[in-house]
Amino acid sequence: MRTHHCSRHGTDIAQGCVAAATAAPRSYLLLLALLLASCAAPDTQHQIVVSTREQKLALIDRGNILAIYPVSTSKFGLGDWRGSRFTPLGKLQIAEKIGDSAPPGTVFKDRRRTGEIVAPDSPGRDPIVTRILWLRGLEPGVNRGGQVDTYDRYVYIHGTNHEDRIGEPLSAGCVLMRNLDIIELYEQVRVGDLVWITD
Repeated sequence: MRTHHCSRHGTDIAQGCVAAATAAPRSYLLLLALLLASCAAPDTQHQIVVSTREQKLALIDRGNILAIYPVSTSKFGLGDWRGSRFTPLGKLQIAEKIGDSAPPGTVFKDRRRTGEIVAPDSPGRDPIVTRILWLRGLEPGVNRGGQVDTYDRYVYIHGTNHEDRIGEPLSAGCVLMRNLDIIELYEQVRVGDLVWITD
């Protein structure tokens, strides 16, 4: 197994670490999460790593994996073109947290509570529910700016009423989680925390 060493100095920390991680064929979430955690700048407390291949999300705190959750990313594919309904890839951050203290199943429209609460696995539509972590891309030309802007596409990590299908590609671009999982994650992260989404 090849080992990648990542410096903790300079502005290219994340780029070098992501390049090292993506160079490894068929990487697994745990290995990738540990690699990215070891590459984190010292002032980064929490990081999220989403593996679209495995449909899992890892929460990392100061290099330690705190939790791994099943998720669902886009059923349409990967990328960040405006109007594509793809899940973006690369280095992002939590731009906003929305939904403090909302009961599980609380429906949001345009990031505001509608007053409706839906039950898990209820049939029909797939509203944004429970909590929202709004993502902002950090890589110009990849997931930030112009026609590839994650924030302007309103890409979130959020709850879903289709909990029975978590673990398979399901969304129209967002990262979907079970409601109790997104509440737990939401309570542990803060605005500015890094999010890595990988293929």
